[in-house]
Amino acid sequence: MIANGEIPSNKIYEDESVIAFLDINPTSYGHTLVVPKEHCDSFLDCPDETRNHVFEVASKLANKLEQTLHCDGINILSNVHEAAGQSVNHFHVHLIPRYKDNDHVTIEFHEIEKPDFEELMNKLK
Repeated sequence: MIANGEIPSNKIYEDESVIAFLDINPTSYGHTLVVPKEHCDSFLDCPDETRNHVFEVASKLANKLEQTLHCDGINILSNVHEAAGQSVNHFHVHLIPRYKDNDHVTIEFHEIEKPDFEELMNKLK
């Protein structure tokens, strides 16, 4: 496991509860993973304190990536469950620098039929 040092990684940050390292299969230059050392399957079942700290670290590193790599933008995301693209059952956040001139990352949104917003809002309140 990377978080406890069993598997080597290209670590760029570590504290008592979080580690961040360069993705071994990057989708862009500087693609970084921010991972809690404590195991939780996904964003949804991670304790608030741990999840909040992961995002604090992600925010600091995203700023550092932007300043250092001069990227044009950054995607910050966490996939939850297999249907959303989660391939590792351990909560982690992707920091994916984006570059206008060399962008191989695609995130496509396709519009669906408009729902009954009133009904949907009532379900979600």
